[in-house]
Amino acid sequence: MLLRLLGAVGAVLVVATVIGRVLRARSSPPSETVVNLNQRINAWWVMAVVFAVAVVTGPAGTIVLFALLSFLAMREFVTLVESSRADHRALLLAFFVALPVQYALLAVQWYGLFSILIPVYAFLLIPAVLALAGETTDFLRRTATIQWGLATCVYALSYAPALLLLDIDGFDGRQGLLVFFLVLVVQASDVLQYVAGKLFGRHRIAPRVSPNKTWEGFVGGVAAATGIGTALWWATPFSPWQAAAMSLLIAVVGFLGGLVMAAIKRDRGVKDYGELIPGHGGVMDRIDSLVFAAPVFFHATRFFFQ
Repeated sequence: MLLRLLGAVGAVLVVATVIGRVLRARSSPPSETVVNLNQRINAWWVMAVVFAVAVVTGPAGTIVLFALLSFLAMREFVTLVESSRADHRALLLAFFVALPVQYALLAVQWYGLFSILIPVYAFLLIPAVLALAGETTDFLRRTATIQWGLATCVYALSYAPALLLLDIDGFDGRQGLLVFFLVLVVQASDVLQYVAGKLFGRHRIAPRVSPNKTWEGFVGGVAAATGIGTALWWATPFSPWQAAAMSLLIAVVGFLGGLVMAAIKRDRGVKDYGELIPGHGGVMDRIDSLVFAAPVFFHATRFFFQ
C-alpha cells in the first residue's frame, strides 16, 4: 500500500515537471516565478526520493531521516543568533547528547522518557550549563535560542517518527502510513496555499510577518489539503470524516507553524533559514509547518485512536 501511495506522489511530480518545463519553454527568457517553480519541483524530486527510501526501509530509516533533519534544522536555527565561546558546552549538549538520545529513545520505544527528556531535563540543564560558563551578557537570549532550537527542531519534529510507536487496534505494522499521511497533508497544504495565493491572493493575513500569505491562499490550500487527506482515509485508521477532521487540524496548525517561524526570520532580518534546498531555502523553511503539526497530530491520534 505504501509503495502505491509513493508511486502516486511520483506521478504527481511527473505532471508537475511537465508543466514546469512547458512554462519554461513558453517564456523566453523565463520569468523569476517560472525559474523558482522549476527549482522547487526539482528539489521536491530529491526530497520525495529521500523520504521514500527512508520510509520503505522501515522504522530505522525513518528515525535516521528525521534525526538528520533535526540536526540540519537546528544548525540553521542557532546560527541565526551569534554565539560565544561560553555557549559551546551548551551547544555540544544540545547537538550531540539531547538530539541523538531523543531519537534513540524512539528506537528503543521508551515513550515515557522520550516525552520529557527535552521539555524537562534539557530545558533545565541548558541554562545551568550556560550559567556555569560564567557569561551573563545576553544570557536570556542565548538560553532561549538553544532551548527554542531543541524544542522545535528536535522535540516537536521527533513526534513525526514517534507515530511508529502508536499501538492502534487493527493497524499493526502499518504505522508508517501515518507518517506518510502527516507529511503528505502538511506539505500539500504548504504547496497548495502557495499556488492558491499566487492565483487568487488579495488579502494578506500578516503583511509584516509573511507578505505572501493571504486569506485566499490559506483557505484554498487548507481546503485542498483537507480534501486530499480525506481521500486517503482508506490508508489510515480513520473513517472519512475523521480523516477530514485530522487533515483540517494539521493543515491549520501547520499554517500557524509556518507563520511563527516566519516571524522569527523577520526578527532576525533574514529571508530564509538557509540555502540547502534550491527554491525552498533551508531545511527549516521546508519543515516549519511540520514541526507544529507533528506533535498535535501524534497526540490527537494517540488520544482518540490508541
